Amino acid sequence: MAVVTRRIGLSLGADICWPAAYEALLDHLDLHIPIGNDIVRFQSERVEVEPYSLRYRPDYDVVVDRVTHWYMTTREWMKKITMMDGVYSLNNPWSIQAYEKHTSYCAMMRLGMPVPETWMLPPKRNNPEGDEAQMVKRYNRLFDLAKVGEQVGYPAFLKPYDGGGWRGVTRVKNADDLHKAYDKSGEQVQHLQAGVNGYDLFVRGIGVGPQVNLIRYDPTAPLHGRYVVDFHFMSGDEWARAIKFTRVINAFFCWDFNSCEMLRKDGVLHPIDYANACPDSQVTSLHYHFPWLVKSLLKWSLFCAATKRPMRLHPQWQPFFDIADDNRLSFDEKLDKYDVIAREHFDADRFSEFCDEHLPHLDRLALDYFGTQAFRDAVRTKVSALYPEHEIDQFTEHFFGLVQFWRKTEADRLGVPFRSGT
Repeated sequence: MAVVTRRIGLSLGADICWPAAYEALLDHLDLHIPIGNDIVRFQSERVEVEPYSLRYRPDYDVVVDRVTHWYMTTREWMKKITMMDGVYSLNNPWSIQAYEKHTSYCAMMRLGMPVPETWMLPPKRNNPEGDEAQMVKRYNRLFDLAKVGEQVGYPAFLKPYDGGGWRGVTRVKNADDLHKAYDKSGEQVQHLQAGVNGYDLFVRGIGVGPQVNLIRYDPTAPLHGRYVVDFHFMSGDEWARAIKFTRVINAFFCWDFNSCEMLRKDGVLHPIDYANACPDSQVTSLHYHFPWLVKSLLKWSLFCAATKRPMRLHPQWQPFFDIADDNRLSFDEKLDKYDVIAREHFDADRFSEFCDEHLPHLDRLALDYFGTQAFRDAVRTKVSALYPEHEIDQFTEHFFGLVQFWRKTEADRLGVPFRSGT
């Protein structure tokens, strides 16, 4: 048998802690997996940006990409290697560029999901010169912004149609608020979306391949406290529905790594924001939930590399639409059928078998690693990049301590003794 190495590239921006944990766990796993006539090993490498010929062939099998959203050089490199060279990418750079918040709202409305009422508004200001100015003068109709607000209802949220890290989001309570916010919005095309008034739960579903983690979220808290540590905040039926929402949305857009926001009101989950194909990934935001993310990224990228998962460059929407158009089905029946397509898209059963066969020791390795001084040092490095010097010790202990709480609950789940970290 030949020994072959599958290479995983980590395309990073300001990321510090999760790639350090990913690399450490991959090293500790020391995998040698028999596949066909080969013994497959794995190696990761941080991707560096440099000039390249469009005809060069990269030696990566998989790339985990975290910068395509905002760094165009990497985005175009990702598009080249997925189209020309068959590299599998987390996430799909074509889909990220093409399907922004507006498209995601339209698509999920098409599937029947209870998305709040949403209107698109033209930009407040336009280029006063050239063809755009002539088009606006001839064809842009004057409209009554206050009447639009009445039709959407208050409170509502005015926000850029393409979203991005809460950029430009303004809560408006009346027509006066709406006029002031719109006047300040500049040249950005806007959405006005009805608020889910009186909601009692905000949930974020983080999806990595077929894996979904549901976390209670508090958008009013400081960044380090928004992802809440809670365990029983939904019923079993609600939990299953939120998982399906997340997995279906991600499969629909060919996103391997995305988070979906949902608000619960009167027992109904309303998806409100789900084009977040670069979700929070740092220990300084996820803390307790951070080990799940690292393990999930590791498992999914290893599976994709080991099985030479083919890159799907374009979504296949018609099977979803065929279900959506079947008036004999209730929405829950449609959602179940959507999820069958989503699980097939992510090869969920084969992925589960792969993890059971080749990664049964990952949980114990992660339990040990996240208690080490090496991980604590990674936490401190990330904290030092974000917090003033007088808060570094405090928040290093805070985040490391929450991960130790995860280790205690994980030890209980695995039925093994808990040993305190460092």
